[in-house]
Amino acid sequence: MTTRQSASLAENGEAKRGKFDLKPKTSPSCGEEASAFRPKLFTRIASPLRPALAALSLMAAVTSGAAHAAIVQVMPGNDLQSTIAAAAPGDTLQLAAGEYPGNIVIDKPLTLQGPDDRAAVIIGERRGRTIWIQAPDVALRQLTVRHSGLSLPDMDAGIFLDKSAHQALIEHNDILDNLVGVYVWGPKNAIVHSNRIVGQTGLRVNERGNGVTIWNSPGSKIIGNDISEGRDGIYSNASRQNIFSGNTFTKVRYAVHYMYTDNSEVSDNISIGNEIAYALMFSRFLTVRNNIGMGNMNQGLQLNGTQQSTIENNVIDGGEKAVFLYNSNFNRIAHNIFKNSDIGVHYTAGSQGNEITGNAFISNQNQVKYVGTRYLEWSVDGHGNYWSDHSAFDLDGDGIGDTAYRPNGIIDQVLWRAPSARLLLNSPAVSIVRWAQTQFPAILPGGVMDSAPLMAVPDTPTLKKYESLK
Repeated sequence: MTTRQSASLAENGEAKRGKFDLKPKTSPSCGEEASAFRPKLFTRIASPLRPALAALSLMAAVTSGAAHAAIVQVMPGNDLQSTIAAAAPGDTLQLAAGEYPGNIVIDKPLTLQGPDDRAAVIIGERRGRTIWIQAPDVALRQLTVRHSGLSLPDMDAGIFLDKSAHQALIEHNDILDNLVGVYVWGPKNAIVHSNRIVGQTGLRVNERGNGVTIWNSPGSKIIGNDISEGRDGIYSNASRQNIFSGNTFTKVRYAVHYMYTDNSEVSDNISIGNEIAYALMFSRFLTVRNNIGMGNMNQGLQLNGTQQSTIENNVIDGGEKAVFLYNSNFNRIAHNIFKNSDIGVHYTAGSQGNEITGNAFISNQNQVKYVGTRYLEWSVDGHGNYWSDHSAFDLDGDGIGDTAYRPNGIIDQVLWRAPSARLLLNSPAVSIVRWAQTQFPAILPGGVMDSAPLMAVPDTPTLKKYESLK
């Protein structure tokens, strides 16, 4: 019931008090009738007041709790778990610099805060979870959290947010030498913000946990963290309505790894020197914008079963493939920079219905790999993409090339199907085929065509940010 509804009921009660006499008149001749009438009258008047009185009681209880929240000073010699047990909901435990035994459980709304230099160190037992949060509205600030267990099946982690840890806030911490840095296991609206998360370097990459793991945690946000030395930077599975923004990833396998995560945002992140920067799999309605992927070893951007998403204003530099589309449909891919890769874009497995416009493909060894016979138009409303290897004129000065761009021809199709044919690339026969394609475009196979290629690289804020990082 809303406050407005409660107030309305209270007003009705006041009106009834004015209309009825709350002390019915009695007389020797009508006493029995008055006695029978009194309970009925009070039942009619009191019922509407109960919700309003209950709301007032609740507000008083909350106000009283807030007024009595305390700041408790905790020293390294204190038993941290006993201090948590003795604290009242809403209290702040101020930890002094020093070491504290880990494997603690927080089962009430509390704030644990260390000094500005994060010199309060909570050290786990190398088994289980160093900090296990089981209550809503818990905050951890300016702590160093170390030494979780190393069991992936047991979900060991430096900080574990259980399903009941709604609105948890994990910020400005050093989370070091743990299997998983922060495990967000089902709470709603948790925030992991501005932490330094470094994984367990004694394990092989595939044996490590992720910097942050999210499972079924709608509304949660991972923002502004520095994540390194894990398996994946952020791994999200079966979740929705999440925001991963402003994070930096180094020395991980995948910077961001999505599985079955819908209606979410990946924005303003930086991936440097990782195997894959952004791997988005089996997810829908994503917004992926303003991200940078540099020095990728394999792929910059992987769309595997990604549907109805917006991919825009990203910069991908380096890798075997700048972007890989596999069975991904009805996406908008616009105003991105794909450069210095073996393949600019690999487009395969029946991907269709995608809008590809306003992008720049720069200095890729092969701009496009599409092994298929369908004709794909990569321009939208007379606005195509920039291709660094396209020699064209713009006689009318409208910024659009006067001739269409076709990245692949018959020889490309032959090489993809029979790689050993590469031995014949310098033969006269290949030269004749390529000459014939330029003179008679009708013999070209099906494939990608950009009817309105751009004459200049689009200028985007993300490109300027990328250039400042080089």
